[in-house]
Amino acid sequence: MKRCLRSFVLIFALSASAVLRADTDAEVIARRDALELAGAFGNDGFKIRDGHSCGVLKPHDHALIAVNLFAGNQYWFSVGTAEPLKKVSVTVYDEAGKQMKTEDFNNEGKTGAGFAPENSGEYFVSVGSVEGQEGSFCLVYSYK
Repeated sequence: MKRCLRSFVLIFALSASAVLRADTDAEVIARRDALELAGAFGNDGFKIRDGHSCGVLKPHDHALIAVNLFAGNQYWFSVGTAEPLKKVSVTVYDEAGKQMKTEDFNNEGKTGAGFAPENSGEYFVSVGSVEGQEGSFCLVYSYK
């Protein structure tokens, strides 16, 4: 029994340390920029969802983030970057891998894609490195 309990405590501690990982300075900068862009969409009635997705992109690489979206809502996916990553693209795909038509926004290291799904379900947001060296990005999204 003690061995089982010890194993459980060890697994819990390891998983908690992974969840409580501190963001790097670059991820904090990227998140600040993403939130700044998302805040601008707030002027049009969009509400920022809790949570964010941060990571590191190598040159000409991409990250894929799964999101659950609902028909009848409009969404903006806002991405901020940190030097030396300069420019990224944001693309939305449905669960079958079909690229969705989006309204795009690009300005000074901040990129966004607006999308209104016709069907509720799982979608995938691709954040791709277009220009610059390896660097951090952060994605937040808003809805109305």
